[in-house]
Amino acid sequence: MVNLKINGISLQVEEGTSILNAAKKVNVKIPSLCYNPDLPPWASCGICIVRMAGSPRMVRACITQVAEGMDIITHDAEIIATRRTVLELILSNHPNDCLQCPRNKNCELQALAAEFGIRESPYRKVLNGLPVDDSNPAIILNPEKCIRCGRCVKVCQEVQNVWALEFLGRGIKGKIASAADAPLGESPCIKCGQCAAHCPVGAIYERDDTVKVWAALQNPGLHTVVQIAPAVRVAMAEEFGLAPGVIATKKIYAALRRLGFNTVFDTNFSADLTIMEEGTELVKRLASSRDIPLITSCCPAWVDYMEKYYSDMIPNFSTAKSPQQMMGAMIKAYWANKAGVDPARVFSVSVMPCTAKKWETKRNDDMKSAGRFLGTEAGYDVDISITTRELARMVKQAGIDILALPEEEADNPLGPYTGAGTIFGVTGGVMEAAVRSAYFLVTKKELGDVNFKPVRGLEGVKEAEVDFNNGTKIKIAVAHQMGNIAAVLDTIREAKNAGKEVPYHFVEVMACRGGCIGGGGQPYGCTDEIRSQRTAGIYQDDEQSAYRCSHQNPFIQQVYAEFLEEPAGHRAHELLHTKYIPRDLYLK
Repeated sequence: MVNLKINGISLQVEEGTSILNAAKKVNVKIPSLCYNPDLPPWASCGICIVRMAGSPRMVRACITQVAEGMDIITHDAEIIATRRTVLELILSNHPNDCLQCPRNKNCELQALAAEFGIRESPYRKVLNGLPVDDSNPAIILNPEKCIRCGRCVKVCQEVQNVWALEFLGRGIKGKIASAADAPLGESPCIKCGQCAAHCPVGAIYERDDTVKVWAALQNPGLHTVVQIAPAVRVAMAEEFGLAPGVIATKKIYAALRRLGFNTVFDTNFSADLTIMEEGTELVKRLASSRDIPLITSCCPAWVDYMEKYYSDMIPNFSTAKSPQQMMGAMIKAYWANKAGVDPARVFSVSVMPCTAKKWETKRNDDMKSAGRFLGTEAGYDVDISITTRELARMVKQAGIDILALPEEEADNPLGPYTGAGTIFGVTGGVMEAAVRSAYFLVTKKELGDVNFKPVRGLEGVKEAEVDFNNGTKIKIAVAHQMGNIAAVLDTIREAKNAGKEVPYHFVEVMACRGGCIGGGGQPYGCTDEIRSQRTAGIYQDDEQSAYRCSHQNPFIQQVYAEFLEEPAGHRAHELLHTKYIPRDLYLK
């Protein structure tokens, strides 16, 4: 422990703590722009300057560690004036179109400018006239708004290990761009949206598809159907002032109906469906010892990454579609007929915590499986995917006081879900849900304690063993945050290439830290503390569910009896499964 003073207040903190974080212990906020708790500090912006008592020298609080006996001054007239100058210089190279910016009222630079009372700039405005890059199906890059804080580069390179973004140029001509200055849509980008989630301004943001959704809602010739993902229910309330982790599921259902959606379903139902398909696939592979380990396929950013970086592992990839795509297929191929609605009139919308889901809706022709199955033109199974942030904007635009709405239920039969379906929203959740039902599929007995805690938590890679008590033991691994995944996959690859037994039977991968609760389309400002709160909400929803195993869902049983026939059967494969192909890092 280290003893020091901050603004005359004595405190004790752990050795290695930065001045920036030590100040928080005594409720002192040191302003910053480039710092983010998810990323290694690198002192780019220079706004977090402080100094020692009696010394004119200023240091950057984000990278300077505390030392015994330090007497730190975080705010005085000179420090404030210097910070103001730094902000004015940044603003001299930044557009003034705040009213049209996607981060208006949620911009860290805008907030600091307001705090420092900056009304006029003493410096000449210098803009580089850089064009907007809208070549990516999920992410928009506006380099003119970039303040060169480097957060997007850090998260893309050092956290996600994708290397789709980099710095180009120097000084005032410097900019953030995709690798080799290629269009972002032709880069190694996997559309995870973590760059957008970590950008403090409006330089990178999700493609806004709300205008298309509004048009569909106002079209009397369409029947609009919507689904919401597991992680949306524990983050949506943050956009309306409530704490992270508050479960707002039934109020979201009500708000969606107020927006004008004709039918409201829940992606948790199709998460249960995914478990039935993927769990059956796992049991079959274990019995035949072929293409082990089975690797989960629910995360589209991970699918994109795998096809580009680990295409040799395509045989190990589960052919089961993600819950979003399974729901889309079931809406148009099963529910529409049941409800007497022409599938060609169905406009299917998903609300996701993820920007990559936008790309997934049109990933390949398997995403048109309902029309192929029916022998008619029904378009893509999911027409539009919007993020949690986009839905929040729509609710605000419609003047809906979502917190005051009465709670409502989702529609049958594609709405009711089990606790296993809801835990898909967190890292380890797919694995835990699969274990709950795979145990039943193997032993024909219900699992006594359905809480499989070894796969929970924010540790980057988690390993465990499941004993089915019939001589079957499976070794599992759970990895989240793309930068953690290479080590797991390389271990598997080395074993396979050497002709040795692979170390795992089942592997879950999620691209974003914490899983979908930390997705690129969730409310801004996510930290590990917020991830933990959202995760707690997910497990609370699981624990209060009437059924906690996917195979117990009576509506899952109904759709197999009425339509799908059996898990992993011919009809299920036609609608609920897909294929993968190797792809180049750079599109040509």
